Amino acid sequence: MQPQVKQATQSIPLISTDVLEDWAKLVFGNIAQFNRLQSWVFDCAYNTDNNMLVCAPTGAGKTNVALLTICHEIKKNMEEKGVLSREELKIIYVAPMKALAQEIVEKFKQRLEKLGLLVRELTGDMQLTRQEIAETQVIVTTPEKWDVITRKNGENALAEKVKLLILDEVHLLASDRGNVVESITARTLRQIESTQTPIRLVGLSATLPNYADVAEFLHVNPEPGKGLFYCDDSFRPVPLTQRFLGITITNKLKAIEKQYELAYDRCVDELLNGKQAMVFVHSRKDTMVTAKKILEYAADDRKSDLFGSPHGHEQYDYFRARVQRSKNSQLQQLFEHGLAIHHAGMRRSDRNLVEEMFAAGIVKVLCCTSTLAWGVNLPAHGVIIKGTELYDAARGGWVDVDILDVIQIFGRAGRPQFDTTGEGCIIGMHDHIDNFARLMVMKVEAEEASDA
Repeated sequence: MQPQVKQATQSIPLISTDVLEDWAKLVFGNIAQFNRLQSWVFDCAYNTDNNMLVCAPTGAGKTNVALLTICHEIKKNMEEKGVLSREELKIIYVAPMKALAQEIVEKFKQRLEKLGLLVRELTGDMQLTRQEIAETQVIVTTPEKWDVITRKNGENALAEKVKLLILDEVHLLASDRGNVVESITARTLRQIESTQTPIRLVGLSATLPNYADVAEFLHVNPEPGKGLFYCDDSFRPVPLTQRFLGITITNKLKAIEKQYELAYDRCVDELLNGKQAMVFVHSRKDTMVTAKKILEYAADDRKSDLFGSPHGHEQYDYFRARVQRSKNSQLQQLFEHGLAIHHAGMRRSDRNLVEEMFAAGIVKVLCCTSTLAWGVNLPAHGVIIKGTELYDAARGGWVDVDILDVIQIFGRAGRPQFDTTGEGCIIGMHDHIDNFARLMVMKVEAEEASDA
């Protein structure tokens, strides 16, 4: 059975938060009514135990969908125990990246602490004692960490208490890490069958090409309104302009240099419009190389003032002191030019610092790897993907960037909290770019960027 595909233009009655219990209203703060996506899934998420798969564009409001399912578990716990029994409430939220896990923890803490619930991170960076795990109601973890925990016999007590398992960015099933997501899901399904204890599975995803297969794997009912919700790109709250720049230069070195030049041009356009930009590259080393190239081009183009010192910023002294305390000399070097780098090889404290500086607007251009693509909310109007190929050591050669990664990266542009429009740009060789254009949008031809 094929699911309903909803378009934003279709009439979906918006649901007021007044239908919630008083305690649940506290979770959603000042929100007067749910948006189209949240209103569409509301009944299934909040009033049933049905497994769910929600496929919707980035920024459509899937985090609040997750909170609705959490509120359902709280409501059920209250009905069963008469009062909220925190000891009996265990919810696992699986986020694909440590950076995203950290952000989810901060979001959920703000919402759920009003109910006296504890939200903690359990990742490679953040360990929890048995006592802390026992005290925590919502644990945010990564697929790999949850896989390790559920494999250990001594930790099964935690897995047995879980009432709700939320799998964020479940389209990772199609990636190299898909086997881990598949493993933890299959282990949960086996646990349900062997113990006859219900555990609700909720998958959140960007628009998946094989959503029906994923829904079947998660034991989701495909009937309309029963568990499978698939939304098209019209649900994106912030309009996104997509730009594809294809390079026709045959000389490899000149083509690479052209990529840096085009990335610089896009950054300048964003800065001239008073916006911020994120440049995504495919290696940790290239983050710094790209940042230096941008500064070189700015000097040659006499536009260094665009990338000048942010000393006029009200938080300049505060962030300057923190950057100086950092042991990362590259951050110190770039700070005075309003640039920064971000990748998984940096210390967590430095990554946090960079994210804070970008959010505050003191960093205008951020050169980063795909670590920042997975759900982290930062105020970038424009995102630029420099290059369409990356080196895969396992395969011993160059491979195309996964189309799902491109969709995720483009999703960082124009987040609804910060902007009303967004722009995504991908730069690469013309023969590769043309393929990406066909996959992402219909009837769009790649622009040719030649030496001319």
